[in-house]
Amino acid sequence: MLICMQSTSVRIDVATHEELKRLAAELHTTVGNTVTLAVRALRQDRIGADLVTPLRPDESAWLDADLG
Repeated sequence: MLICMQSTSVRIDVATHEELKRLAAELHTTVGNTVTLAVRALRQDRIGADLVTPLRPDESAWLDADLG
């Protein structure tokens, strides 16, 4: 059975496309999968940055609240 994924086009400059092809070759995968991996890594970086942000006073108060 042939499974077709939906696709779309994204315009990028030639240098970025060449870099994507180089990375895809290094990773032994497709350019499309390389973009998927890059988006996931960027999302993880953003989550990591959010996690190291100091808590606001109201967040600290909530975490320190007496449960009893």
